[in-house]
Amino acid sequence: MLVVDDEELYRRALERILLRVGHQVSTARDAGEALSLVSSQPIDLVLCDVKMPGINGLELVRQVHELEPDLPCIVITGYGSAEHSVEALRAGAFWYLEKPFDQGNLDVVRRLVEQAIEHGRLKAENRLLQSQLRSRYRFENIVGTSTALRRVLETVEKVADSDSTVLITGESGTGKSLLAAQIHRLSPRREQAFVEVACTTLHEHLLESELFGHVRGAFTGAIKDKPGRLEAADGGTVFLDEIGDIPPPLQAKLLRFLQEKAFERVGGTETIHIDARIIAATNQDLEQLVRDKRFREDLYYRLNVIEIRVPPLRERQSEIIALAEHLIARSAEVHHKPALKLSEEARAALLAYSWPGNVRELRNVIERAVVLSRGDAIALSDLPDRVLGGTRRDDQGLTLEELERKHIQSVLEQAVTLEEAADMLGINVATLWRKRRRYGLE
Repeated sequence: MLVVDDEELYRRALERILLRVGHQVSTARDAGEALSLVSSQPIDLVLCDVKMPGINGLELVRQVHELEPDLPCIVITGYGSAEHSVEALRAGAFWYLEKPFDQGNLDVVRRLVEQAIEHGRLKAENRLLQSQLRSRYRFENIVGTSTALRRVLETVEKVADSDSTVLITGESGTGKSLLAAQIHRLSPRREQAFVEVACTTLHEHLLESELFGHVRGAFTGAIKDKPGRLEAADGGTVFLDEIGDIPPPLQAKLLRFLQEKAFERVGGTETIHIDARIIAATNQDLEQLVRDKRFREDLYYRLNVIEIRVPPLRERQSEIIALAEHLIARSAEVHHKPALKLSEEARAALLAYSWPGNVRELRNVIERAVVLSRGDAIALSDLPDRVLGGTRRDDQGLTLEELERKHIQSVLEQAVTLEEAADMLGINVATLWRKRRRYGLE
């Protein structure tokens, strides 16, 4: 308990009563001393007089709640001072206690103190539960506590309420599509469709039809009118994954849609207007593509209204183990395995590895380890060779690109098919095909 009163007689009297009913008591003569105690030690209840020099008791209650929103306060008022009692409740006090008080007030004070403490405890529990529920809803599939990831999530929350176009950048496997879905889930459009279009997996003409739709007879096989993915997202959100791979002829049509929210289906003449938010993602350097004349500069600036860069896993080393343990629990449940721990040796190997495939690669490594495990912990023998290698001495001094090329080459030599290599790396086949061509590994 903390008793605050500038009059020593009343301060000592209340202290004796509280000690009699079994509480530990600290005292303060003014608001400044009281706030210092609240800031420096655990307090369960504040009892303060209304009339004090300087900051009065009502203002003290307000300032206490700025420091500790759930800390209950009881205000001490003069006998019959109804006006102060009402003001105390408005200021946020739990209740008020009238002077004078003596040993005859023992039961009254005991009951009031117990009720106030219980009220504060319930408020704190309720606030914690609400916070946990909000966090679970808002970022239920995103695990991590690093400063870099916290900044990303703070930006996600800020942009979610707007209709601004968002460009999410980052390496393959960092969870760009997951963030796009979170932005939609937190937005006013959450009740409408979230439509994802993979720009890297379709031929130019198929991608155009997929995005904008087509009319009957527009091309061979177009036997009926077909609405595109943009129409399906009317009122909701369109996520354009790997926007850097969109062919130049489609870039102009997409630019027009971003400017006017209007387009025509392939082979059609009717202009269609829809309301859909655009979120795009890429693992490529769009500014470099613009300089190379492979991406329209005006489209780039239309897309890059708000950029969110997702940090690679190697920049979030502090959360690798927490993320791995989360993935172990999920994978064990899916594969009907008992609860598994990470051995110390396995922890060290996971931390030493550079994770070029990022979270996607970690997820695949963990699933493999869970399936192969035979004890109650993930052992070194459950991890693939590439992870056990860590960062070898002969890799030191290589650039990030050289390390990535060397790692991809090693995986390609181990894998039987391109699909298997992509799975081992934790990236999709299209991305692996592009990286293989870039590094001359064909």
